[in-house]
Amino acid sequence: MRDELLKKRWESLQNALSEQFADGDLMQLDAIIYLVGVQELGRPQDKFKKDDKVNLIHIGICTLLEPYGFYEFDFVDEDGWPHFNNISKLPVLKAGEQTVLMKEALVSYFLKREYIE
Repeated sequence: MRDELLKKRWESLQNALSEQFADGDLMQLDAIIYLVGVQELGRPQDKFKKDDKVNLIHIGICTLLEPYGFYEFDFVDEDGWPHFNNISKLPVLKAGEQTVLMKEALVSYFLKREYIE
């Protein structure tokens, strides 16, 4: 039952974000994590370099895994970029398990922000 609910919510989230940000082209997991990073940075209008995009994905991952106790917010630097501390080792997960964890974290993130139901 839990897996079915996650699947339904993930599809709802993926479709909503794809409509809003990708002209209906289905957004993949990494692109949605990137969006979380941009949201957390708070500068959606900026153009980002390749290195910045990698850092935005990192911010997204840290933000998403913070409620699970793997990261904690530390500070915002002088350029406005958030920094996190790794406070707990990430478990060894198979690729499919990592995907499920990230989808679960993304669904939770957007549920809390009332973007999806």
